[in-house]
Amino acid sequence: MTLESATQSPFSFFVSERPMTLKDPILFALGASTPYGTRVAQHLGVPLAPHEERDFEDGQHKIRSLVSVRGRDTFVLHSLHGDDERSVNDKLCRLLFFLGSLRDAAAATVTAVIPFLCYSRKDRKTKSRDPITTRYVAAMFEAVQVDRVVTLDVHNLAAFQNAFRCRTEHLEALSLFASHFAAVLGDESAAIVSPDLGGIKRAEALRGSLAGLLGRPLGAAVVEKYRSQDVVRGETLTGDVEGCTAILIDDMISSGGTIARAARACRAAGARSVWAAASHGVFTSAANEALAEEALERVIILDTIRPDRLDPGLRQSKVELLDASHLFSDAISALHSGGSIVELSEF
Repeated sequence: MTLESATQSPFSFFVSERPMTLKDPILFALGASTPYGTRVAQHLGVPLAPHEERDFEDGQHKIRSLVSVRGRDTFVLHSLHGDDERSVNDKLCRLLFFLGSLRDAAAATVTAVIPFLCYSRKDRKTKSRDPITTRYVAAMFEAVQVDRVVTLDVHNLAAFQNAFRCRTEHLEALSLFASHFAAVLGDESAAIVSPDLGGIKRAEALRGSLAGLLGRPLGAAVVEKYRSQDVVRGETLTGDVEGCTAILIDDMISSGGTIARAARACRAAGARSVWAAASHGVFTSAANEALAEEALERVIILDTIRPDRLDPGLRQSKVELLDASHLFSDAISALHSGGSIVELSEF
C-alpha cells in the first residue's frame, strides 16, 4: 500500500490562528479529540500544532507531525474512550505510535495528556489468571519513552501511580463539582453519598470541600454494593439522607446501573431529591434505561467524553456538562514552566 492510495483524515489540516514561537509548548490533539484540544489550546493561548493522520485500506495507519519538535516540550492530547469512529484499542495504538514518533523526532519532552484513561478499572486480579491491564497499558507508554502521563480522576489513584514507572500527574475535578453544587444547593440541606464502599474517600473529599464553601456541615451516606458474575446487588443505605438533596459521586458512569440502584436507595431512605455527579460519562447503551430512573433527578458530568450515546431527549432533560478543559491547559502550562500541579486542585 502506497501513501498515495491512503485516505487522509479530516484532522490533518488544522489551521491555527497564529504561528508558534520557540518559547511555546507544542500541543497536538488526535482524531476526535481535536475539538477538545482546540479549547485547551485556546486557554493556553497557543495554536494547536498541525499533524497528518493517514488511514490505509488494509486498516493500517500513520500519524506524523507537520512541524519540527526538536528540542521542544511536546504534549499530545487524546481521550481514550471508544466511539462510533474508533475503538478504545485503535485510539490507544494511534496515540502510542505518535508519541514514539515525537521521541524519534528529538522532542525535548513528550507528555501524553489523556482526559479519560482506558483500562483504568482493571487494576487488580479479581479472578484467577486475570490480566492486570492497567499495568500493561503503563508498560506500553514506557516502551515509547514518554516522559509523563497526565490524566483526570482515574478509578484507583494508588493503582495508577504504582503501575507507571514514568512520571504521572493526576488532576482532580473536585473543585469543579464543589463549586457547581454550592451554587445549586443554596440553603438546602444536603448529603454526599458514595454508591459503594470503594468510593467513600471520594465522597468524603467532596463533602469536606462543599461544606467549606457552604459554611455548614453536610450529611454522609454509603450504599452497599455486591458484584458477582457482572450482576450488581445491594440497596441498603447507611447514613441519613432524609429530607436532603442526596448527591451521588463517582469517578465514572458506564451502564448507569450502580447510580440508578443508589438513587433508588436514597429515595427509599427519604431523600427529597437525588443528583449524581461523575467525572467521566462513558454511557454504554444500557445507560439510557438506567438514567431514565425516576428516582434520579439530574446527572452532572465533565466534558472529557461527549454523551453522544445517550438519547437526545434524556441528554437534554437530565445531563449537564461541566467544562474541564482549563484543568488540562493549566497543567500543561505548569509542566512547561515548572509550576505546581498540586495547586490546580486547590480552592
